[in-house]
Amino acid sequence: MNDFIEIEGRKIGHDYPPYIIAELSANHNGDINNAFRIIEEAKKAGADAIKLQTYRPDTITIDCDKEDFQIHGGLWDGRSLYELYEWAHTPWEWHQALFEKARELGITVFSSPFDFSAVDLLESLDAPAYKIASFELVDLPLIKRVAQTGKPMIMSTGMANEAEIQEAIATAKDNGCKELVILHCVSGYPAPAEEYNLRTIPDMAQRFGVLTGLSDHTIDNATAVAAVSLGACVIEKHVTLDRNGGGPDDSFSLEPQELAALCRDAKIAWSALGKVNYQKTTAELGSVKFRRSLYVVKDIAKGELLTADNIRSIRPGFGLAPKHYEAVLGRKAKHGLAKGTALSFELIE
Repeated sequence: MNDFIEIEGRKIGHDYPPYIIAELSANHNGDINNAFRIIEEAKKAGADAIKLQTYRPDTITIDCDKEDFQIHGGLWDGRSLYELYEWAHTPWEWHQALFEKARELGITVFSSPFDFSAVDLLESLDAPAYKIASFELVDLPLIKRVAQTGKPMIMSTGMANEAEIQEAIATAKDNGCKELVILHCVSGYPAPAEEYNLRTIPDMAQRFGVLTGLSDHTIDNATAVAAVSLGACVIEKHVTLDRNGGGPDDSFSLEPQELAALCRDAKIAWSALGKVNYQKTTAELGSVKFRRSLYVVKDIAKGELLTADNIRSIRPGFGLAPKHYEAVLGRKAKHGLAKGTALSFELIE
C-alpha cells in the first residue's frame, strides 16, 4: 500500500489531515451562479476539493418509457431515470467556467466521469484526479479508461461486494493507476448511520492493501468524524446552499456552516489520534499538583520514626509515590523535617 497519494501537491494518507471533498453534484439546481457560490462556500469552509459529476442524460441512460427506467419510492419517486438526470446534470458547457472559478479561488476541482466522452472533456480541462462513483464501480471499461490517464483515482464502493471491489482495484492498477483511495459508502439517499458499518474501513485497508475513506450520505457529521478515527483519510460529503432548496440532492447535503464544522472536527479527530503514548503529555505536567504522594504532615525531629501520624498520602504529587507508604513507616528521619515537606528516600535512613 502507498503511504500516501498526492493531488495537486496535497498529500493524502494516515500521516496527513483528512482530505475533505465537497460534492457539488446536482445542488446548483440548474443555475451556474449557485454552483459558483457553492465553490466559494466550500473554499471558505476549509474543504480541500470541490467535485463535479460529468454526464448528460443521454450518456448515462436512454429516454425510455419501459418499466425498467421508472423510479418508484424514495426522493425521486415518479420520475424516469432520463428525467432525473436531465434535472440533475451539470451542463458540459459550464465545466470550463467551474474549473476556472475553483482554480481562481485556490481549491482543487475534479469530477466523476460517467462515460468515455466525459473523461475526454475532463482531460481537456486537465483534471488533476478522478472519482469513480459507486454505481459505476462495476463499469470496468470506464475504470480502465480513467486509469490510463495516470491520474490519482478515488473509487466509491456502495452496492459492491468484495469480489467487485477487488476487480475494480485490479483493473485500475493493471491499467496504470499508481495512486488509489477506496471509499466505503452506503448508496442510500440519505443513508442511516446505523447501516454504515464503519468497521469495514480498516478491514478494506487490510484486505485490499489500499488507502481508505468514506463517502458519507448521512445528514450530519458524526459518522464522518467517527470514520476518521478508524483510518479514513478522505471524507466526501454533498454540499448545498440550502438543504430545503428542493433540488435532487439538497435534502441529504450539508449547508456551508455544517461543512465548516466537518472540516474542523475531522481534523481535530485526526490530530487526537496521535500515536501510542503512555508518558505524561505537556497538558498533564501542570496536573501533577492534583496527584497524591507522601508528605510530612507534622514536624519530625532528626532520628524520629516515620509513623501514620506524621506522614500521609495527600495531594500534591511531588513526593514519593503512595505505593512506598508501608516501606517508609518505622524508618528514621535523617534530619528534622518540617510539616509540608515532600518525602523522598534521601530524607530518611
